[in-house]
Order: sequence, then C-alpha cells, then structure tokens
Amino acid sequence: MSNPTQPEPPALAAATAMFVEVLVVGIGTLTAAVLLLIALVGPVTASKLAPAVDSSLVAGAALAAAYALGILIDRVADAILTPQRRLLRTQHFPSQNAYAQARLRLVDHPAQAARADYTRSRMRICRGWFLNSMALTLTADLTMLRYSFAHRPLVLCAATLLGAVTAFGFHRAWRSLTETGYRKLAQQAALTTGSAVPSQPQAGTTLP
Repeated sequence: MSNPTQPEPPALAAATAMFVEVLVVGIGTLTAAVLLLIALVGPVTASKLAPAVDSSLVAGAALAAAYALGILIDRVADAILTPQRRLLRTQHFPSQNAYAQARLRLVDHPAQAARADYTRSRMRICRGWFLNSMALTLTADLTMLRYSFAHRPLVLCAATLLGAVTAFGFHRAWRSLTETGYRKLAQQAALTTGSAVPSQPQAGTTLP
C-alpha cells in the first residue's frame, strides 16, 4: 500500500524537471555574474582569488546561488516578454478566461498535458537564456577589455557577434514555442468542446 505522504511519481517528475530547468538558466546567470566580478577586480586580484574557488564549500554555494539566480532571471525575462506573449495569446484566445478554460480541459488528458508542460519548460529555458546570452556577451566583452592577449579586437568582435546571434536565436525559439503552444492548446480545446475557440474577442470579453 502506497504511503499517502509521498508525492506521486508525476508530481515528483515535474518538480525535478522544474529544478533542473531553473538550474540550467541560473548557471548561465551565475557565469555572467562571475565574469562581471572578474572584470571589476582585474587580472591581479582575480589570480589571487582563483585558488579559493577550488573547494566543495564554494561549489555548494555556487549551486545554491545558481538556483536562486535562475528563479530571478526567469521572473525578469517573463516580465520583459509579457507584452509579446499576450499578443501571441490573443491570436488564439479572445480573453484570459478562454485561455484558462482551455488549460483546465487539459486535466482530463494527461498525455496532452505532459506535452504542454514539456513545451512550456523549453519556452522558459529559451526566455531565460535570451537574457543570459545578452548578459554573457556584455560581461565577456568587459572581461576581455581588462585582459591583454593576442588578437583581442578580433576575439572581441567575434564574441559580440556570437552573443548577438545566440540571443536572437533564443528569442526566436521562445516566440516559436509560445505561438505553437497556444495554437495547439486552442486546437485541443476545440476538439474537446466540439467548437472552435473564436479568434477575435466577443462582446463582453476583456483582453488580458
């Protein structure tokens, strides 16, 4: 007989996936923060601090910091991209209420709900790394400006271009995943109700 206090496997899997998702985003943010610190203290101080980083205590603190930063950057990215997300949503749902009802219908379809959760997970990673890419590009450029090495202008330009392309790619991926998620959810809602979700707001409805 199963213990009622233990989480069900799907809930445990979702919690684990969420932890990994936040950590993946947070590691990028922590890396950008470390690069910024290296740029600020300079090469001499950075070389003195390097031996202290090689310890299990610092590794544990870094993991905790990465998780916390992952939560923070996810909220910041969501706030920045909310206007675009709402615009994409109104292309398939006339109101916030229609969208909420479509989400509720997924409860009766576990397979579809799992696919929707996976899509949202990828979307959150893309929006987090959209900001991470810009932050890493900026901090990497600042760090390279503090250090002298061969072909620095060329490497600086290459890193900036790579960062810009990567940020653009993550934004495009986020937009594509978000639009596809709304479209599939609207189609699934239409199949379960037998009628299509109206594409335009009806009288009495309010846009989100």
